[in-house]
Amino acid sequence: MGLKQNLHNLKEKYRGTKFEQGFNALHTFLYLPNTTTHGGTHVKDATDLKRVMNTVIMAMIPVLIFGMFNAGYQHYLQINGTAEFLTMDNFIIGLKKVVPMLLVSYGVGLGIEFIFATVKKHEVEEGYLVTGMLVPLIMPVDLPLWMLAVAVAFGVVIGKELFGGTGMNILNPALTIRAFLFFNWAAWMSGDKVWVHGAVDGVKKISGTDAISGETVLGALAANKPLPENWDAMNSFLGFIPGSIGETSTLLILVGAAFLILTGIGSARIMLSAVIGAAVMGLIFNGIVDANVITESSKFYSLMNFPFWQHLLVGGIAFGIVFMATDPVSAAQTSTGKIIYGFLIGFFSILIRVFNPAYPEGVMMAILLLNVFAPTIDHYVVQANVKRRMKRLKVKTT
Repeated sequence: MGLKQNLHNLKEKYRGTKFEQGFNALHTFLYLPNTTTHGGTHVKDATDLKRVMNTVIMAMIPVLIFGMFNAGYQHYLQINGTAEFLTMDNFIIGLKKVVPMLLVSYGVGLGIEFIFATVKKHEVEEGYLVTGMLVPLIMPVDLPLWMLAVAVAFGVVIGKELFGGTGMNILNPALTIRAFLFFNWAAWMSGDKVWVHGAVDGVKKISGTDAISGETVLGALAANKPLPENWDAMNSFLGFIPGSIGETSTLLILVGAAFLILTGIGSARIMLSAVIGAAVMGLIFNGIVDANVITESSKFYSLMNFPFWQHLLVGGIAFGIVFMATDPVSAAQTSTGKIIYGFLIGFFSILIRVFNPAYPEGVMMAILLLNVFAPTIDHYVVQANVKRRMKRLKVKTT
């Protein structure tokens, strides 16, 4: 009670000063606001923006912890040829690589949010709480921190605050940050030297071994290389493969999806329709291969021949569908629009993945593309509903 009273006294002390918005943000993070609305009809609900953001973060915690273990596991697997997963050495490597990314992501992002709130004299918005967690999870493990800081600053200022802040951005902020990194420092965001800790440092002469490879399943397929035995469907589903920190474990991503759907935060329509869209595009490519339209010498053969259901287990498509395509701000808003929006994200994700040999992943570009067209999708869905109702009205009046 004493702490709460002291914080209340400080709140009154800073009222009307330039520090008011920043202190209010810290205060409401610890305690619910003690104000109530007056007049009119209001929905009585315990859910607010902060609670929604915290729920999404909780859904990502298992993926985050798994990613820390996997960072060390992939490193030692490359060096020794064999490794155990749940070891303290693995976790320490993940801790050293992921925690600094989290600190930079939240430090830079929230710092800019506080600055804009102070200058514009509005409350600090909680929208970046989820973005701050998403950003490290979609990055390569050895990404330099200064690059991350620059990208976060760009994403928050240009991708969010320029449009008016939380609730006004047209693009997913986390993917805006990733796109900025990819188009400015592509060598750190793609290729076969960035997905395993230590690979980017060059040759690692440990007991006569060769350099650590940072290649992913999609990278190997894009180069028409045979996949190692340990990159089978089960290991891909469980997550024991190289990749971005949070994208490898489809199992834990599905756990997060179930949690978001049960809590009413994530859209089941978007998730399911995106999976169907990806499966349809994968089936089309499998059919092209089965019809002998292309030969094994084609640079697209391996990705086209990859079983359609396995496309959903590798790369960032599962993570993107669950945690970023469902962003309530940049996604479609109508029920039918969500189905169309999700289907096209899945469809274009596989299409871009196969036909872009320089960057064998497509979910980032697919989501950003559909973010732009989400309002258009909703517009035509609403207009179609209006036309149907007008037709029914004419029938009743005649």
